[in-house]
Amino acid sequence: MPRQPRQLLPGYSYHVTCRCNNREFRLTRLECRQVFLYALKKALHKFGFRLYALCIMSNHVHYLLEPSQPEDLPKIMHWLNWYTAMCFNRMLNRTGHFWEKRYHSTGFDKTDKKRALNTLRYIHANPKAANIQSGFFYDFSNYGSYDRLTDDGLTQWHPAFLSLGKTLGECAKKYRGFCRNYKPRPKPERGSRWGSKFLPKVVKKKGKKNKVSPGQMRLPWVEWEVPSGEVVEVARKFVLANCYDPEVAMQFFDDIEFDVN
Repeated sequence: MPRQPRQLLPGYSYHVTCRCNNREFRLTRLECRQVFLYALKKALHKFGFRLYALCIMSNHVHYLLEPSQPEDLPKIMHWLNWYTAMCFNRMLNRTGHFWEKRYHSTGFDKTDKKRALNTLRYIHANPKAANIQSGFFYDFSNYGSYDRLTDDGLTQWHPAFLSLGKTLGECAKKYRGFCRNYKPRPKPERGSRWGSKFLPKVVKKKGKKNKVSPGQMRLPWVEWEVPSGEVVEVARKFVLANCYDPEVAMQFFDDIEFDVN
């Protein structure tokens, strides 16, 4: 069956989701997230789009963005996925597809304030729904920039957020309450498919082993060069603007030396 064409319309915001191939937990390492944020900054300069929301999870990423031209969305995502895949494959000493399938996107008119606010909240609630955080603050989500009105260097406030009040403080207060009243649905476990039932019939059974959650597996990380100062600085600014406790979050950056050359 041929792929359905994407509906790309002017003045639309797009909720975009990208998942790691085979749902692998490839985005857990700090260096990968640093490089990802740096790649986003390069993409913003290259394509001039607006990034309203971002949340980097362990095996997928959520964006809410608005391209300057509707036809730019595929170009943005193609370049961003290509650039990050090349970096991550080299960093993790792997080959093949890094991202699974093509990205998923749903668009809506940016003047649809209700849809925009619900999408913002859904993206920002992802860590809470996955039981990573008890609240909405998360080092690699831009919720903090909406709550504390900080500048993370990458994202900006959606017009729907700016319509919540007469002042920025009022907008932040109302959005904070809007999120506080939200009860995200728990993330369902991945269901089994017919292939998982068929496989034991064609593969010889071996000794039983304790199953280990992918999130607990020791990945075969390899040593690689520490990110340059520019890469780390982009991540530092983003995390500092959005994290719950800056003193704790910055401890992860203290041991990294900047490349000033």
